[in-house]
Amino acid sequence: MDLSALSYQKFVHIALEETQRRTILTPLPSQVLDFAAFSKPEFDLPIFCANFFLNANLSIVVLDLNPLYDVTIQRDYKEKYYMKLMPLGQKYAETIQLLPWGGKITSESLRFFSPIVIWSMLNSSKYKHDVLFSAFMDYFQTWLELMDQAVEETDALKILRNCEAQHKYLTWRAEKDPGHPILKRLIGEKLARDLLRHFLFEGVDTLGTRTFLDYFPEYRCKDGSINQKRSIIGKSYETRPWDARGEFIGNEAG
Repeated sequence: MDLSALSYQKFVHIALEETQRRTILTPLPSQVLDFAAFSKPEFDLPIFCANFFLNANLSIVVLDLNPLYDVTIQRDYKEKYYMKLMPLGQKYAETIQLLPWGGKITSESLRFFSPIVIWSMLNSSKYKHDVLFSAFMDYFQTWLELMDQAVEETDALKILRNCEAQHKYLTWRAEKDPGHPILKRLIGEKLARDLLRHFLFEGVDTLGTRTFLDYFPEYRCKDGSINQKRSIIGKSYETRPWDARGEFIGNEAG
């Protein structure tokens, strides 16, 4: 899909206008991008996800086409979308010294990542930021092309299932988004939570009625509240848990 300059400028204008309306900007030497793009539930497309935190010394990056369904379990979904995208993932995985794996990802979070995810923490520099920008443009263009090629679903039950999967994703991100602590430090707890629920992950209160604990009952405390721990299972992955073919190797010993 080839976006016109006019449509791109309109998109940027709307995004900036909405961001300014919902946030209070302060003169801090940090930049945060937390961006997700969804298709209509008539399509089971992955979710475009870009989470960047940049300051003068450190860059924290998550860039992915987040799977609508867990690719460690649903092989048919992985083969439908990701097998042909592995060259894109390898293009940036091969720049390992520039975009190294960022360290532990919990098994709970991993269900929302794909084999082509870029998850990295690195020292900031203009060259590395140029690489990140190139990756952002490649991933976003790929997502637009997938959307352009997608066939609309007509089965009502499958559409409902896609809608619930999108809502489950939004519910997880709104409650356990890894950018929440950074946003809280920048703009305070109340504004950060409002930003997550009503802007960044808008739809969590309208796409469905199930709660976080309905989807993830393992996080329920005895008093009925949500456990604030990142992981209940206690398993995490310190290195990339997929090989170059997109096969999950996270359960291998060693």
